[in-house]
Amino acid sequence: MNIFDVNWIAVVVAALAGFLVGGIWYGPIMGKKWMGAVGLTEEEIQGGNMGAIYGGAFAFSLVASWTLAHTFASYGTDFSFTIKVLTAFGVALGFIVPAIGTNYLFSQKSKTLFFIDAGYWLLFYTAMGVVHAWLG
Repeated sequence: MNIFDVNWIAVVVAALAGFLVGGIWYGPIMGKKWMGAVGLTEEEIQGGNMGAIYGGAFAFSLVASWTLAHTFASYGTDFSFTIKVLTAFGVALGFIVPAIGTNYLFSQKSKTLFFIDAGYWLLFYTAMGVVHAWLG
């Protein structure tokens, strides 16, 4: 199988879905709690290079989405909608959450920040799984 043999529309739409989840999660839902947990003010956040931050975040979303699409395609079978969504959720629960958890333990970050970020990654991958299941 060619590594580029994926549904590119699904890759982009899933990345956008994950990106949208991030905007909602770190905006109206958890934005203030997250700012407190990382120790930043709104002014400090606005002072960042937003083009680089959002552009880089979307590029990472594309990589994650392509990897998920490639994983599904490499198995060479047509997974059900439910299996794709649960697999995406499982990637977050089994790989992403333990990785950030380990980093946060050693860097002595708060449990609040861990749960905010872990919740985001679970939602991010679930949203991407839904799109890949729907369009893939």
